[in-house]
Amino acid sequence: TIEDLKTSLLVFVNGRFDAELSDIEDLPEGVIVQSLAEALQTNGDLVSEHFPRGQEYKDEPFVALNTGMMEDGAFVYVPAGKILETPVHLVFFTASPSAPVGVYPRNLIIVGENSQAKLIETYAGQDETVYLSNSVTELSIAENGVVDHYKIQRESATAFHMATFQVFMERASALTSHAVALGGGLVRNDINAILNGEGVDCNFNGLTVIGDKQHVDNHLRIDHNKPHCDSKEFYKGVYDGQARGVFSGRIFVAKDAQKTDAKQSNMNLLLSEDAQVDTKPQLEIFADDVKCTHGATIGQVEAEAVFYLRSRGLDERAARSMLIQAFAAETIESMKLEPIRASIERLLFDRLPNSEVLRESV
Repeated sequence: TIEDLKTSLLVFVNGRFDAELSDIEDLPEGVIVQSLAEALQTNGDLVSEHFPRGQEYKDEPFVALNTGMMEDGAFVYVPAGKILETPVHLVFFTASPSAPVGVYPRNLIIVGENSQAKLIETYAGQDETVYLSNSVTELSIAENGVVDHYKIQRESATAFHMATFQVFMERASALTSHAVALGGGLVRNDINAILNGEGVDCNFNGLTVIGDKQHVDNHLRIDHNKPHCDSKEFYKGVYDGQARGVFSGRIFVAKDAQKTDAKQSNMNLLLSEDAQVDTKPQLEIFADDVKCTHGATIGQVEAEAVFYLRSRGLDERAARSMLIQAFAAETIESMKLEPIRASIERLLFDRLPNSEVLRESV
């Protein structure tokens, strides 16, 4: 759970819903929050209407694997004209004390016309265990719908985490999604957003902080299919030890998608000589009246900034940690839910060297 944040909590252990650990708050009339397995029995017609949504399995092998192996997941339905004030928090915990296991959560989120919802996904696992977490989350936002989405990935450092986030957006809908990757030995995050109506606004913010021999891939594709749509990708990465990062962002602007405004930025900080990152921002534009930008940077902690902080009384490790924290802060500060911001800041502090001195200095 997230401290000081009231949520409707759905907990899945080894891929299966755990009713005893879950706590679903009182919901507005017509709103459904339940496990997908239960939804298939009690709301089968509603589920089948939206699931699956045209995913090309031959081009998405991990989605195909999830579809073939899935047993459970979350189903969230917000009908037209409803505001879901209490966030829905989905927690997926994997434990494999005796042998490696594979889990395949499938989540289906439907937000109706003129509705609003907040969604949190947390993925975690038992320390020093090996397992595969292969999740697929499909989010459908109808006209004028608004969604605030968070994903916190804290898997075991020896786990494999493969995740696909598929988004379908209709006219004048809005999405803000924050993804934080801290755990996992080998991680791949695929985000595919299809903008199918005019006036859509979507923002994808990401923060990766890893070390040792961790590897995290972030692959994003945003399809602008209609005019007057805005999108923004803002991803940052911090890599230590022998960590490896990959960012591949692609913005596709269709011929009829005039007046598109799309921005893409990837910024990376390498903390050791052995850390590596590959970044590939891409634009594919077939319209002639658009405003699109992209860029990427890779750098190290500036020696002059470290010297300045040391002259103010901090030792070198605390100075470097403060600069790393400042680098990540821009992504964290964009999160609207203050308890989540505070939780991510605590997790980040715990990963930084000399964190006790740094806590006293800020």
